[in-house]
Amino acid sequence: MPRLRLVGRDETSDPLVQFMYNRKFGTRDPAKEVCTTASGAPGNYEAVFAHSPDILEHAVQGFYIKQTKKRKLPLVFMELAITRIGWICSCRWMFSEHSKILRGLGFSEEKLAAVTSWQTSDDFSAEERAVLAYADCLAADHGRTPDLLFEALKRFFDEEQIIELTYITAMFMMNAHMIRALKLEHDDFADPVREMPSPPEYKFVDREPTPLPRRG
Repeated sequence: MPRLRLVGRDETSDPLVQFMYNRKFGTRDPAKEVCTTASGAPGNYEAVFAHSPDILEHAVQGFYIKQTKKRKLPLVFMELAITRIGWICSCRWMFSEHSKILRGLGFSEEKLAAVTSWQTSDDFSAEERAVLAYADCLAADHGRTPDLLFEALKRFFDEEQIIELTYITAMFMMNAHMIRALKLEHDDFADPVREMPSPPEYKFVDREPTPLPRRG
């Protein structure tokens, strides 16, 4: 289960919360019923963020900003950056969900598989490689971006498109962190980094190491 409880329909009269529940779950109550989404995700993001309808509204507005046809940047570049963000930020839900969107936008299985190691792949165009590299800078290097990379972005995209790419990529990076922190959607799992068991007789002893043999 997520780290915060799911808000039931009967707990809120907020019109946005009810709208999101109706759109995503139909007549079901996510706090009382299994509400798996069409893509197979648990579907609990909205039901947890419903604890703060103002925050939910802000998050949903961000998703709308990405999806609206008002954007000048083609959707495929936004989705490519978001999918890479899911991988870099270790967000299972984001990587999974946006891989499915890329598939719907025409990506082959081979090209989808190459998103994880795009640097070694010939499947991506120069524009796509610039987008992937920029996503890596935003997520893995805290926004620090080499001038040469930014010059490449400017060759392929205009200023408005670069702003859209920057904002939307960073917004989904924030979402990836929140999803993992709250254990939402596909990211409800135990941390894989943990102490592994040893034989019961094992005990660490702090002593001088045995001298290494002479090598001739």
